[in-house]
Amino acid sequence: MVRPFSAWFFKFELTGVSGNIKISFKLVLIKDKLPMILKYVFLVVFMFPVLPIIYIEGKIIQYRIKKLSEAKGNSGTAGHEYKRNKSILFIGESTMAGVGIAEHQEGFAGTLAKELSSRLKIKISWKVNAKSGFTAKQVTRFIVPEIEENHYDLIIVGLGGNDAFTIRNPNKWIRHIKELIAHLNQKFDEAPIAFLNLPPIKEFPAFSPLMKLTLGNLVLILNEALKKFTSGQSKIYFNPELIHLEKWIQKNEQIKDLKDFFSDGVHPSELTYQLWAKDFSEFLLLQKELKNHLIFG
Repeated sequence: MVRPFSAWFFKFELTGVSGNIKISFKLVLIKDKLPMILKYVFLVVFMFPVLPIIYIEGKIIQYRIKKLSEAKGNSGTAGHEYKRNKSILFIGESTMAGVGIAEHQEGFAGTLAKELSSRLKIKISWKVNAKSGFTAKQVTRFIVPEIEENHYDLIIVGLGGNDAFTIRNPNKWIRHIKELIAHLNQKFDEAPIAFLNLPPIKEFPAFSPLMKLTLGNLVLILNEALKKFTSGQSKIYFNPELIHLEKWIQKNEQIKDLKDFFSDGVHPSELTYQLWAKDFSEFLLLQKELKNHLIFG
């Protein structure tokens, strides 16, 4: 029996004075079950000669895009009419910090709390402790120790973008995730932990084709690693579904352009935070054990 193969294709086009110069780089016949660390090595080998270009493009993007503030109002309550009260903590990078919107109430945290409250008929108190630019290691080191509370019924974690930007290898990524989970379990008595989908770097309008190709593929490797690690773990949940904005456009007639999903070409717009939260709430409600925990626990 012939095993299926998947191929990675990398292609550049450079335009010179005397015409078009095409430089092609191709990795073929990479097995679907090839260890993730080897996929990472292949990708880094490809990236190495173009890292200066990626660095310069990143600096240009930073110069062109104005620095957006994190959202204000990092706590709130949804479902005041219900008696049973549950609490949710949101931690992570810029997605959780609400970069690009004014208030968390209208962003991911507030929307997810409202969705779960409405569907489960429970009161939800929520709080955000997040920082733009942070990696998994930094969240463990700087954010978790600063959280004053010692009880939450659910912890939502949004990470992956900055770990991809630092070209984190999947083994170290998972080691940092394990350390984060260990610290959360110790501090919050093994409360359920749910990891958000990793950001769709390949769809960032502000990124160049080269950045989408390299960093976009790297985040897919981290996604695969996190999926493998969390599979079958008790009280640990991860939505590995890749975000395809074209599908979201089909579901929402008010969106006419992919740029409507972003506040600055990189960070989500208010509408995207809300759509993402609603989508993630559907994932959480499909987890029977977690759902029962929130209703009856």
